[in-house]
Amino acid sequence: MTRHIHVIGIGAGDPDYVTAQAVAALNDTQVFFAMDKGAVKDDLVALRRQICERFIREPGYRFVELTDPERVRTVPDSPAYRQAVADWHDARARVWADAISTELGPDGVGAFLAWGDPSLYDSTLRILEKVCEHVEFTYDVIPGITAVQALTARHRIPLNDVGEPVLLTTGRRLREDGLTGSAVVMLDADCSFQTCPPETRIWWGAYLGTPDELLVAGTVGEVGDQIASLRAEARARHGWIMDTYLLRA
Repeated sequence: MTRHIHVIGIGAGDPDYVTAQAVAALNDTQVFFAMDKGAVKDDLVALRRQICERFIREPGYRFVELTDPERVRTVPDSPAYRQAVADWHDARARVWADAISTELGPDGVGAFLAWGDPSLYDSTLRILEKVCEHVEFTYDVIPGITAVQALTARHRIPLNDVGEPVLLTTGRRLREDGLTGSAVVMLDADCSFQTCPPETRIWWGAYLGTPDELLVAGTVGEVGDQIASLRAEARARHGWIMDTYLLRA
């Protein structure tokens, strides 16, 4: 046998989003690896612990918190940006490889718990590919409920217009490319929806699935300033924010 790693999507914040497949993987895991991103995001690790406490039937598992390497901040989409991201992923891979080698037995089972789904704006799978260069293990991926699914469910709306596509993009790309049709926007620290025409429809959500959840819907002209104000206040209060929104031209 060899070491095995589960990459488990744990949903967008509500423990009820955790799937039966994820529960089985949680109960199969001996060591959970979690990135320590500083005091302001301690509650993200705490939520992961709460999910384990709720769904794991037998004690004996443990958490190993790993210090996240510093990431150099540069202008997005520049050569320096892509190199900075690559260097950060390499540094993370070395930290993960050391932890897997030292904390997990030669036939042990470990896990990384990915917020939402591991396939959507998450670096876990890319980094694990690099970890494979340093230590031998197998891994599988358990999908999770995404923030996109949680957003549309909480607003009780379909994701797409009939027969029409939906773009998944970032705030920066929204500013650069503009909006045609429908788009889900993630990773937007600048409220880029404010660059859209005032009649654009927006469905916005933050901390989806958690007790701190915030929801606003309307047109950009009607609710854009309200969303920007709510977002700033919530980020100042919590020290971090995860928000997502759907736009429809």
